[in-house]
Amino acid sequence: MSTTEVTFPLAPRRRFAGLPFGGMTSVRRGTGSDVAGSRPYRPGDDAHAIDWAASARLSSAHGADEFIVREYLAEEAPRVVVLSDRRPAMSLFPKPLPWLDKPEAMRQAAGLIAEATLAARGFFGYLDLGGDEEQWVPPRTHHDLPDAALGGSFDASEDNLERALTFLAETQPVLPRGTFVFVLSDFLMPFADERWIAAIERGWDLVPIVIQDPLWERSFPEVGGVALPFLDHTSGGFVSVRLTDREAAWMRDENERRSAELLARLRTLDLGPVLVTTSDRGDIFQAFLEWADERVVSRGQWW
Repeated sequence: MSTTEVTFPLAPRRRFAGLPFGGMTSVRRGTGSDVAGSRPYRPGDDAHAIDWAASARLSSAHGADEFIVREYLAEEAPRVVVLSDRRPAMSLFPKPLPWLDKPEAMRQAAGLIAEATLAARGFFGYLDLGGDEEQWVPPRTHHDLPDAALGGSFDASEDNLERALTFLAETQPVLPRGTFVFVLSDFLMPFADERWIAAIERGWDLVPIVIQDPLWERSFPEVGGVALPFLDHTSGGFVSVRLTDREAAWMRDENERRSAELLARLRTLDLGPVLVTTSDRGDIFQAFLEWADERVVSRGQWW
């Protein structure tokens, strides 16, 4: 993967401690570019850290040579894990259907996250529980998407995300506090708040990427009296269903209510979601930018 000229910023909830010399700032003092404060000079301090203007003012006030040294916040190397939902429902809607291509949306989102990690000089990892065994790539400096993220099967169980979070909690070495965990799913399956809370308590920076078709999952069209093909996930085939006007309206109300409640619930847990309703790279990039801006505004400053 090559570096792109523009990426969205990885905006953490708070400063975190990790490996030095990355692209993000920490609560630790160290080598960096963000000024944390000043203190009197001590023997052995780097002369380049001396604040000459402040030193001159202090020396003039005290009538003696005194030096002030700037302290900087250390730069950190962020760790990032992309967690992909591999339920059969995430294989919708295949071409040539004109609706949201979820696999392509997942690929584009994962690629943008990898590029943002590279720009922040971080470590990129990947996990999904599709197929016969987990596809786990621990965070590393290699930022190319693994084959599982580019293709892979969609045969995971309905609880694969919950099991994946348990896997991350038990993996060795453990994921440190501050690790970004981007969770890609439509979240149309049961998912207990307790799972989110347990991961939050581990100090991970969770980011739900909500991938939903705007017409069929976030709303519902006026198709009363029309025979529609619905995919039977059990058989893998399509069945024809004819809905009345009232049934179509009920489906629309239910989908819109469910979508609104999902986003509200995630925000209540302080999990600012990224909403993806298209597989277009530019539109997904814009959604990530809005997510980063929202975090910056809510925290009052860039981290």
